[in-house]
Amino acid sequence: MTTLLTILIAINCVLLMAVVLIQNPKGGGIDSSLGGTAANQMFGAAKSSDFIEKVTWGLAAALFILCIITAMLVSGSTGGSLIQPVQ
Repeated sequence: MTTLLTILIAINCVLLMAVVLIQNPKGGGIDSSLGGTAANQMFGAAKSSDFIEKVTWGLAAALFILCIITAMLVSGSTGGSLIQPVQ
């Protein structure tokens, strides 16, 4: 189960990096070098940036939740503590 969650976290991180890199750093919407003109014609300039922003927040929230779930599963499998006592 932990392996599956780790794979999901890795996929989520790659998608989050891609979505962040697609954004225009000046806040103008999708970068034109990555097909922004077609997206701007389809969604309109404001709608495409709103969509990308929502996807970014959704992926960030999913990453946060996946990390919390994974940490809870790992700590539960070691007896409730991540720190083992020294013997």
